[in-house]
Formats: sequence, C-alpha cells, structure tokens
Amino acid sequence: MGVSFLSTFPSLLPIARDSSLTTPRYPSRAVSISCNKIEIDVSDEGGLHRREVLKCFGATIGLELIGSSPSLVGIANAADLIQQRQRSEFLSNIKGTLNTAIKGNPDIIPSILTMALNDALTYDKATKSGGPNGSIRFSSEISRPENKGLSAALNLIEEAKKEIDSYSKGGPISFADLIQYAAESAVKATFLASAIRKCGGNEEKGNILYNAYGSNGQWGLFDRQFGRTDAEDPDPEGRVPIWEKASVKEMKDKFSAVGFGPRQLAVMSAFLGPDQNATEALLATDPDVAPWVQKYQRSRETVSQTDYEVDLITTLTKLSTLGQKINYEAYTYPVKRIDITKLKL
Repeated sequence: MGVSFLSTFPSLLPIARDSSLTTPRYPSRAVSISCNKIEIDVSDEGGLHRREVLKCFGATIGLELIGSSPSLVGIANAADLIQQRQRSEFLSNIKGTLNTAIKGNPDIIPSILTMALNDALTYDKATKSGGPNGSIRFSSEISRPENKGLSAALNLIEEAKKEIDSYSKGGPISFADLIQYAAESAVKATFLASAIRKCGGNEEKGNILYNAYGSNGQWGLFDRQFGRTDAEDPDPEGRVPIWEKASVKEMKDKFSAVGFGPRQLAVMSAFLGPDQNATEALLATDPDVAPWVQKYQRSRETVSQTDYEVDLITTLTKLSTLGQKINYEAYTYPVKRIDITKLKL
C-alpha cells in the first residue's frame, strides 16, 4: 500500500531555512578596482567597522563611484552582489515567517498546495495570460467552486504578508511570490515530517535524516524565481477544474494544456484536492498515469524518497513560473552611500 505524502499533518515540526543566490548579470572583465567577495553590509544602520572596510576596500570605493562611472563593470558586479545578498536575506526571512505559520496550522497544508496550483493553472498558452500571478486573492476568484475551502489558506497568506511587509526594506512582497513560496514551505514541512516519522518521532534524528538524504538542494532554481508581479484583476473563469469532481481525462487535459504529461500529473497528486489517497486511487485507473503513481508510491516508502521529491520539486518549479516575467531586482533597495573622506582607518 502506498504511503501518502500528507498522511500525518499533526506531526509537522519546524523546518530548516535555506537560501540561494542568483547569478550576476554582468560578465567578468579585468578592471583596476574589483571585489570577488563582499564581507561588509553597507546597508547596516549601525555603521561600518574599520576592519570590515579593509576587507573589501575596493568594493567600497566602487559603490561610491558607480554613479559617475557606470562603465566600470567590476563595480557593477559588486553592486549586483549586494542586491543578491539583499534578496537572499529577505527570502530567508520570508521562509522563516512561513515556516512558523505552517507549523502552527499543519492541517491547512493541503489547502496551501491546492491554492498554489489553482493560482498557477489559470495560465492560458494561447493568450499568454493568467498563471501564478496572485489573482486568486480576489474575492470573486477565491469564491469560485474550484477554490472552495481555500479561504483559510488565503487568510494565512494575508497574515504572513502583513508580517513580511513590516520588515521588508524593498517594498511589499507580492501575493504571487508569497503563494508559491508558501507551497514550497508546505512541501518541505511534509518531507521533514516524513523523515521524523521514519526516525520514530525523534525530531533531531529526523532533521539529520532529511538534511542528509533529502533533496533540499534541488530547490535552488525555484528560489531564484523570486520577483513575480501581482495581477490587477481576477483571471477568467473556467480555467481550473474542480479537482475532487474531475475525471482523469479532465485532469490530463488541463495538465497537457500547460505543457505537463502523466508523469507531472501523478507527482502533483497531493495538490489535486483535499484527499491525496483518493486522487491517487483515481489516477491509478488510467494506464498512462498508473505507472507513475506506483513509482512515486514506492519512492515515498524509501528513506530518501529521491525520485518522488526531485520530480515534485522540478514540476512545482515549472508550474510556479508559467507565463511570468521574473523581476530579478525585486525587493532590492539603495545601499547607504559612503563618504570615504570621513572614514577613520
């Protein structure tokens, strides 16, 4: 008998944070002033220490001169690294907020997953409209039949957004980003809970097992897709099935419309309504989907769950960017300008 992805919500425990950096947009060139690693935080309101300045004096000079010397690509790289650090730290804090919220509401995980899926599957390839743009937050969309029961998940997102916006230095986070990152946190929480169960409920051993054998590192590409823009209006009706009432054909047709096949349909079974076991039983009746359902059920019974976890992360990453143009400078903010003539070295 297959092991359900969402079988024991009450045992969910805190999940480890992670972060990733994006790749600099500027090519490397030889310049007289450059810095490969920035160890100072020029946005720190507490001021700078002499030792910190000495560690990366070239970057300090570059940040002071960048306005008048835009051709210095090496300096642009230094500024770019600062933006990456800003985004990475902000994303880490977001995950901490979401982790805490989900830990306190483990029963809401299925709704969070379905909400992320339904927000994304409004994407229409023909018109290049819809997708994971946060439109599900509108009352006229969240109240549609396919979104029945998702209001509690949206409430959690709204409360998390208030907290996140209160500490954001680069402007409010978009619902589009927050909904997809809530799904990531929910998935991680479930995998961690599974690892803890396999260790007889021992939290410490479960964390070690998950970090040692899990696929936490596979989230790198997902984390880089940070900077979605919110829709200004609800997406058109009729684009998302009512999952618990849909036939396998209807599910296959919807997934096919956004470029997914039976493999992706099977791996996303936990997102298709409130009861994963019922969904998988239905999917197993289809000869195209059944082999994948069985493959992932077997994978979930292993210690590492590698096949299932990697395919799930890969599919969710693609789903979370359908039709979206990512702003890789989102949530960054101007750094404090430094008057080097006043530094006491």
